[in-house]
Amino acid sequence: MPAYHSSFDKTNPRSISNLALLPLRITTKCRGPAPPSQEGQDIIDETISFFRANIFFRNYEIKSDSDRTLIYITLYISECLKKLQRVTGKNQAQKEMYTLAVQPFDIPGDPGFPLNNMYVKPKNRQEADQMKAYISQLRHETGFRLVERIMDGDRVSKWWLCFVKRRFMEKSLSAPGM
Repeated sequence: MPAYHSSFDKTNPRSISNLALLPLRITTKCRGPAPPSQEGQDIIDETISFFRANIFFRNYEIKSDSDRTLIYITLYISECLKKLQRVTGKNQAQKEMYTLAVQPFDIPGDPGFPLNNMYVKPKNRQEADQMKAYISQLRHETGFRLVERIMDGDRVSKWWLCFVKRRFMEKSLSAPGM
């Protein structure tokens, strides 16, 4: 069975380096360079729905820049699940996701970025700043929507927590041991 790929590659999106700058449904107060989405589903919704199927793949064929965005969000969801496994309520989960979203993170080209072989380094400082703002916006939106999707009362659904130990493409956004 092949992995699920992004359906947003057909829209011919603008890219920052080779990370697709796709429209987002804005559900948080975090603003960024992503244009607002006019459709019902965006790349974050698509990634959350494909997460449980794609997490099993060690290899992932990149067919478009939209797939690179999907890969980053999938790895970020894995990090979110690690943080959410010990929360005891929706408010605490939202706080954990906000804290994770605002933590410093590496972008392609930085020595600590785990996927440097798949992403192109930004050409200049302006492009790097735009990429950082877009990834930050993705992180905020993903964390907020993930909490809405996986909370089962005051606990995280066990059907999502069973994927905490899985690693998509044998990669992780966090440093080893974290």
